[in-house]
Amino acid sequence: MKKINFDIKLKNHVWFWVIYFLLNFLRWGAYFNDYSYSFKSNLIEFALHIPLVYFNILVLIPLFVLKSKYIKYTFSLLASLSVVYLLKTGLTYFIISKNIWPEANRDYRPFEINHIVAVCIGELYVLAIASSIYLMLTWLKERDRNKAIMENQNKIKLKYLKNQIQPHFFFNTLNNLYALSLESSDKVPDVIIKLSNLMEYVLYEIDDTQFVPLINEIDYIQNYIEIEKLRFENVEVSINLESDIDNIKTPPLLFISLIENAFKHGGVNNEKLKIKINFRIVNSNLEFEIINNFVISPSLKPKKGIGLSNTKKRLKLIFKTNFIIQQMIKFNFYIIKIQIPLYNED
Repeated sequence: MKKINFDIKLKNHVWFWVIYFLLNFLRWGAYFNDYSYSFKSNLIEFALHIPLVYFNILVLIPLFVLKSKYIKYTFSLLASLSVVYLLKTGLTYFIISKNIWPEANRDYRPFEINHIVAVCIGELYVLAIASSIYLMLTWLKERDRNKAIMENQNKIKLKYLKNQIQPHFFFNTLNNLYALSLESSDKVPDVIIKLSNLMEYVLYEIDDTQFVPLINEIDYIQNYIEIEKLRFENVEVSINLESDIDNIKTPPLLFISLIENAFKHGGVNNEKLKIKINFRIVNSNLEFEIINNFVISPSLKPKKGIGLSNTKKRLKLIFKTNFIIQQMIKFNFYIIKIQIPLYNED
């Protein structure tokens, strides 16, 4: 069963009823020029208002309204109003005056229709005000709680996507290292050192940080490229920094899977692999562009990788819709562009 938590501080409830009581006491005391009667009358009314309001909020609404049982709620509310009417009429008669409705222009007896309607309307008025305020505050708290839950879920998803990149990348690198070891290549020690540098960055420098200095990411990319160059005999890679990036930050490991794909797919049947990587600042946005050549072959069956899909998911989680990612083919060049809002360290 859905519940409405009684989580507004007690002092706020007390202040609401005290202020509301004083306003009614002063209002009706001035209206009838009888503050003694106003005080006694409001004392009785508020002794009934308060239980009715909380009975409605904590029992009737969760039990019926939140379960869409509106007919049962209506009958339950009418039964509650009947009890309140009996109590108010009896208390007024025995404590204040034999005239159960002194505010009226004539004497009324209990259970006259006008008196019943007047009492019920008064109770519904208080019920509507108090319940509306309480439910609005409860809704605001629930909204903030849901927002915090959503943000936490997004952090978990981002961490999962980031962690998904790491084993994928290191698995491929270890395969490359294994291939070189079978050839008894003297490149193995260099690969191990560079791989160690990459692992140190992933394990100790980025951790759970949402943004890292772009210059650190570029160092990481360069280490990765050096490893791939040991595997590919004929490859030409250039990294161009067309703007000042000293204070710019970016999500960690955002670009590496796209660079890995350029090697992985561009290097198939390619006599000379050419990769160009560009970083530039465009209209308060950071733009990343990677271009690689490839050989079109009918026998080549492209494999489904996690790189581009993973990158798109991360961009959506971090930047919502405030990013651009484009992929295109021009002649035998594959191009990917990413544009994200500029994150400046200053």
